[in-house]
Amino acid sequence: MILSKAASIRRHLIRVAEKAGVPAEIFKSDLDRQEIVMFNLQMAIQNCIDIAAHIVSEEGYGVPGSANDMFYLLEENGLLAYEATEKMVKAVGMRNLMVHEYGKINLDQIHQVAQKDIKDIETFIQSIIKKLS
Repeated sequence: MILSKAASIRRHLIRVAEKAGVPAEIFKSDLDRQEIVMFNLQMAIQNCIDIAAHIVSEEGYGVPGSANDMFYLLEENGLLAYEATEKMVKAVGMRNLMVHEYGKINLDQIHQVAQKDIKDIETFIQSIIKKLS
């Protein structure tokens, strides 16, 4: 399950990179591009949440109260470094903003995340796979 989700995340990140690799002004003027990027970011982050939930459940790390708690539990049990945990917590916040408050989205911020911060999701996947191998 983890490897399947990781492959799905990588596909979503490729799609984000394909569509976000333009100047901010082009990104902000192209609704289709924005929606493709946001959908694929949401899916990549959700798959990270799913991986975290699976590990927390399978390993009996506790009962998380939120998606963020799952990443803290992974950190507490040595699967994530502090920096990676904090970045994933921020990613969950971004996902929540995209899913629940679409009208308040800052397109400059989405563009920035899509161009520079998506590497944090790949770092998460690599950390998990390395620790579980």
